[in-house]
Amino acid sequence: MPETVTFEDPTGEGAPIELEKFTLPGDVDDAELRQRKIPDPDPHYVDLGMLYRFAQVERARRSGAEGTVPLHIAVRGHMGTGKDHDIEQFAAAMGLPYFRIPLTGEVRDVTLIGSTHLHGDGKGGTESRWEDGDITRALRGPALLNLSELNAAGAETLFALHGLLDRYGALDLPNGETVALRDDVRVFGTMNPTDIRDYAGTQTLNKAFADRWVIWEKRFPADEQVKEMLATRYPSLKDEYVEAISRLTVEINASFETVDSGVRVETPLSLRSVLDRVPTGLLVYADRDDPLRHAWDEFVLPHVDAYDRDHYETVWNAVVRKGPSAKPFK
Repeated sequence: MPETVTFEDPTGEGAPIELEKFTLPGDVDDAELRQRKIPDPDPHYVDLGMLYRFAQVERARRSGAEGTVPLHIAVRGHMGTGKDHDIEQFAAAMGLPYFRIPLTGEVRDVTLIGSTHLHGDGKGGTESRWEDGDITRALRGPALLNLSELNAAGAETLFALHGLLDRYGALDLPNGETVALRDDVRVFGTMNPTDIRDYAGTQTLNKAFADRWVIWEKRFPADEQVKEMLATRYPSLKDEYVEAISRLTVEINASFETVDSGVRVETPLSLRSVLDRVPTGLLVYADRDDPLRHAWDEFVLPHVDAYDRDHYETVWNAVVRKGPSAKPFK
C-alpha cells in the first residue's frame, strides 16, 4: 500500500485531506542524490494553514477533473514570515526531493537552464557537451522546485521560464532538447512584497510572468500562533516569557504593517528573532536580573535600523517595561 499523509486544517473548518506520498523511481539517474534531498520533517514546525492550502491544490490536481492544468503557487510575504519553511515542510510531508534555487539578479539564465561547455576528448582535441543548469537538473526527476525571490530575477530568466509555467508545460533547451514538466514535479516560488520596504534588488513582477502563478499572501503570525510556536519548540520556557515575547512580536509587526508613518517602523520582528535569537539570548542571560531585556538588547536590537530604535523602545515600555526576573526555563 502507498504511504499516505494527512493534512489538518488549523482553523477546524475544513475536513482533513489524505494524500498519497510520492515515491522515488529506481530508474532515475541520480536517485541517491534525490533521496538525500528529501527534507526531514521539522518536529517544531507549526502549520498556520499554508500546508493545508497546498494540500487542497494538490488534491484538486490529482482529481483528474476535466480541463485541469497544473497550477504553480507563489507565496508572498515579508522577511521572516516562514515562506520557504512552509514549502520545504510540504516537500518533507509529500516525500519530494527539495530544490531551493534563489533567483537573484546576479544569476543568469544559462546558470539556471544550462549551457554547452568544451571538454577535452583525450586525444588533444575538444568536444562540446551540454551541462544542465540548476532548474533543468531538478526537472529531470521527482522534485519540489522552490524558485526563491521571484521578484529579484532578471528579465531574461523570467522569459526563459514562461513555457514551463503555462499550458506548454516544458522547458526548451538551447541544445534542441525539450524537458517536459513531469507528473511528479511541483513548482513553487517565494517573494517579498514590492513596496517602499528595503528589499534591495526586488521589483514588480512582469504581469505576464505573474499571471502564471497563484499568488498567496503570508502574514505575520497572530498572538496565539506565536505562543503555539514557542510552546512547541521550547516546552520548558515559562509562560510569562512566552506571553511577553508574543506580545512584543505582535505589537512590533503591527507597527511594521501600519500605514501611519508616525508610528511605522521599517524593521519587523521576524520569526528568526522570535524563535531562534531571543530564546538563545534567554539561555545566555538566564542568570541576570532581567534576562529578556538583555536578550532584547543583544540579540534583537542589533538587527533594527537606528531610526527604528526609539519606537522599539516605546513598544518595549508599553508591553513589558521590565521583563520577568525568574529564570526563563523550567
